[in-house]
Amino acid sequence: MNSIHTQNRYVFRAIVIALSATLAFTMVACSKGGAKDEHAAEGGKHAEHAEKKEGGHAEGAEELTLTSDEAERAGVKVEEVKLQPMGETLVVTATIQPDQDRMAHIAARVEGRIVSVPAKLGDKVRAGQTLATLDSVAVGEANAAWNLAQSEWSIAEADFKRAESLNADEIIARKDFLRAKSERDKAAASLRAASDRLRLLGGTPDAHGIGVSTFAVTAPFAGTVTEKKATLGELASPSEPLLSVADLSRVWVRADLPEAALAKIRIGAAATVTVPAYPGETFRGRVGHIGASLDKDSRTASARIEVSNADGRLKPEMFATATIEAAGDKRDVILLPDAAVVLLEGKPVVFVLEQGAYEARQGEPGERMGGRTVLKSGVKVGDQVVTSGTYALKARKLKSQLGHGH
Repeated sequence: MNSIHTQNRYVFRAIVIALSATLAFTMVACSKGGAKDEHAAEGGKHAEHAEKKEGGHAEGAEELTLTSDEAERAGVKVEEVKLQPMGETLVVTATIQPDQDRMAHIAARVEGRIVSVPAKLGDKVRAGQTLATLDSVAVGEANAAWNLAQSEWSIAEADFKRAESLNADEIIARKDFLRAKSERDKAAASLRAASDRLRLLGGTPDAHGIGVSTFAVTAPFAGTVTEKKATLGELASPSEPLLSVADLSRVWVRADLPEAALAKIRIGAAATVTVPAYPGETFRGRVGHIGASLDKDSRTASARIEVSNADGRLKPEMFATATIEAAGDKRDVILLPDAAVVLLEGKPVVFVLEQGAYEARQGEPGERMGGRTVLKSGVKVGDQVVTSGTYALKARKLKSQLGHGH
């Protein structure tokens, strides 16, 4: 009986062990199957991602799209690529100067004391406008001489008219009439001389004797007061200029041309000028003069580029860069504004509008001339290239890449 119970106990234990082993095997199998399914799912995702990248629609795509309102707010402007003729150019540093043909250093014509200086440095003045007023003994004496000559002429004129009337009635002798006429003519000549002397000294005839010793220093033409040395109360002399006036509606851009470039630069050659104060802007002019001699130390010849400055933005003594067209054959190139080319990830790129999207294309920039850059590759004639708002597109591009984990 005991052996039967013992046997049954061994059988029960065997069954339990078998069931435990079966359960453990089942759990392991399920675990392996789930891992295989998970890896399969991940493989499918990677395949889908790769397929998208091959189709050109992967994350971080090369093209950007903007609505018309977004483009307007970003200041995006496009320009059709065209070939433009360009010859060899010479780039030199330069300095803005007033047009020396339209500049005057104004001094008093006679010694006098300064009693007023209404003109201020930087004022825009018109021709004939009073810049300073002086009081002079010489002008007072000239005005007194004019008053005396005026009185003598009045008396001589009255005597002549009376003699003329008497001569018509044959009441006086002919010689008396001629003597009266001669005295009248002499008095008129003396009056003209006194008037001319007073005018040359800067005074104004004043029959009433009011302010006869003062005279005005005036502007010879319309322009800007560029220098002022007149001080109230000081004694001024003809040898010391009181003020300087310059017509800045046209300025000179002075540059030094290397000796080796003189054979290629001609008077009348077109030139463009840029200044740091107005980045991206160009001012056009022409070479008006080339120096007749070289500087013995620098081996350069001075050149003058004449540039219109109607708005007065170019100021004397500004530093500038001048690009002068050299004589010779021209070639057709693609010229784009400097702002069209930006650095993206360290490489020069341009944005091209194509089928409603802005595509970043890597290009090879060449020479720069007057605010424009030659592009040797990256675009072709007829492409619509973004010339303004490129930095806004660059920012969107970088933001898009960062958003996708690049």
